[in-house]
Amino acid sequence: MDVPFIAVAVFVAVLILLPLYRVLAGPTLFDRVIAAGLIGTKGAVLLAILGFVYGRIDMFIDLALVYAVLNFIGTIATGKYLEKRRGGKL
Repeated sequence: MDVPFIAVAVFVAVLILLPLYRVLAGPTLFDRVIAAGLIGTKGAVLLAILGFVYGRIDMFIDLALVYAVLNFIGTIATGKYLEKRRGGKL
């Protein structure tokens, strides 16, 4: 029963490596911020899947929701800061 969830969790963990390359070698700072947000989103999905694996979906969904909200707020705040720092020009 847990084998499909573990396979999906490993697949999502491997998918986290794709935006990690963009964070490390992104051509612009905005690309790096968006890639970091994408890693955070996939991390929230990974938390939800791990909740199914451990049979504690109620606890892990709460953690995933809090992590997703913090990821969203952090990405928006960083984007706004960088936009103001550049003078409002994209």
